[in-house]
Amino acid sequence: MSAQKRLVILGFTFSTVLIGLVFLLAVFSINDNLNKCYKYFGQIISKSLAIECVEMTKGLSENTLYNTLRTHTISILESNDDMAFIEFRDNKDNIIYSSKKDNMCPKRIARINVSSSMLSYDTGNQKIVGSVSVGLTGSVIDSISFMTRLSLLIAFIICWLTIGLIIIMNLIIATRELNALYGGVKRLSSGEFGYKLNIKNASREVRELYKAFNDMSEKLHTYNESSIESLMLEKNKFEAILMSIANGVIVCDSNDNVLLVNDHAKNLLDVSDEEILKTNIKQYCDNNGIDAFKEKIEEYKNTPIVEMSDKPLEFNIEVSEKVLKTVISPMFLSNGDYVGYIIVLIDVTKEVEMDRLRSQFVSNVSHELRTPVTVLRTYSDTLSSMGDEFDYETQKEFLQIMNKEVIRLHDMVNDILDFSRYEAKTVKLEKEMSDVSQLVQECVDRANILAKEKHLEFVVMTEPKLPQIPINFDSITRALMNLITNAIKYSPDNTIVKIRAEKMGDYIVLAVTDQGPGISEENQKKVFDRFFRVENSAHTVKGTGLGLHLVKITVEKYHSGEVFVHSKLGEGSTFGFKLPTAEKLAELEDNYEQISRK
Repeated sequence: MSAQKRLVILGFTFSTVLIGLVFLLAVFSINDNLNKCYKYFGQIISKSLAIECVEMTKGLSENTLYNTLRTHTISILESNDDMAFIEFRDNKDNIIYSSKKDNMCPKRIARINVSSSMLSYDTGNQKIVGSVSVGLTGSVIDSISFMTRLSLLIAFIICWLTIGLIIIMNLIIATRELNALYGGVKRLSSGEFGYKLNIKNASREVRELYKAFNDMSEKLHTYNESSIESLMLEKNKFEAILMSIANGVIVCDSNDNVLLVNDHAKNLLDVSDEEILKTNIKQYCDNNGIDAFKEKIEEYKNTPIVEMSDKPLEFNIEVSEKVLKTVISPMFLSNGDYVGYIIVLIDVTKEVEMDRLRSQFVSNVSHELRTPVTVLRTYSDTLSSMGDEFDYETQKEFLQIMNKEVIRLHDMVNDILDFSRYEAKTVKLEKEMSDVSQLVQECVDRANILAKEKHLEFVVMTEPKLPQIPINFDSITRALMNLITNAIKYSPDNTIVKIRAEKMGDYIVLAVTDQGPGISEENQKKVFDRFFRVENSAHTVKGTGLGLHLVKITVEKYHSGEVFVHSKLGEGSTFGFKLPTAEKLAELEDNYEQISRK
């Protein structure tokens, strides 16, 4: 029960008790006064009878006296219902006449007895000649008392009902006004700013309160309009910034629920808005069905916030063959309250792959350099210390082996140097009109020694009268030699290596075909990447992983051409490149300049 209701009940009870006490006090007081007045009335009657009867019976005989008193008594009792009996006594207290003995008015019961002396004034002297006793029934006083109690009771009930009605009406009015105020506050709390209460129907005491409420509501409405506009502007700015960030960003609250996520993060995690927004980020699983974030988020939450603020938690996850560097940082309000955290996703797939390839490259280069150096050192030491013991043919064989290793070492060093040089943006290769047929023949002549070691046969197919094209002769020669030496490395013994040169539209095409193990479609997409090496059970030739990448840079970056590969596992491979003719190259360079100006 509310305090207001308890107060109303207490007040109503107190009023009832107070009115009841006043009613009882009034009844008792009136009854007491009535009894006193009634007794005084009886005394007056008895005195009147005493005086009257003294005069009436004066000088009468005893017998006449009795009859006179009896007759007078009967007339009085018949005319007055409030008298129960009348009794006359002489001065010796003997009964002269009593209506009781005559059994007159037997149903009348005397409640008040009043006696008065009968006095005689003969010769100027006062003499008591007898007494008169009157018995009063009290019917008059009962009637008056009843009517008095009834009137007071009616007045009490009317007063009690009036007070109760006033209290109830006040309660209803106050409750209605409070309910109206409560409804207004509830609407304000639900965001219905600007709602106003009706002041006209309010009482004077509440009217000022309603007016203050309406003023507050109006101010809240004005403030809310400006705040919403400002907040929406800031929200739109924040979302625009979030969406424009190159890295993936996920905003989570303190309960790990995703509040915001930008497009880049959705692309990296391969999810849609419906799949990630308002979900628990710890439930996100990677390609292997493993919780990608759960363990690290729990580690983050078990670490002091201050420590996380100074050094955010960093780790990597793998999603859809992508390696994502993940950074978790706490998020605070302007007043310093912690409200959640931000997850930043950075695609480091290429960096991780490049680190792996770079490590593999260093390992391969170290191994590849160690082999020729070891061979050179071994054979040079042998010739230096025991050269006189070998015949000419043996010494010649040793020198040929050493020369072969020197060439191999030279080629590797050239690849590394070319890679470093070609990666630089300021390098320019001078071009001159060159004969492609001559270039092909020079490469074949240089590679014949390597081919003979594996008993390979070159089949050269050069289209007659190929036009000269603007190229850097040395770099294109090195590119074609890379393709030919690769074909020799991966070709089985006693097979054929085809070298083709032909004109196709505005391009000259150079291609080398071997009968090696072939390359899968997946590896064909990466075979020209730097440091990439295809390794399998049937394909274990070592190298730096730079040769084909150098071919790609030479042809595409410095000659506006295009490299290609066609291969099937078990059916050999065809590597080649297209070089534009002079007219086509001029057109490409002109288009490039126009685009650069724009």
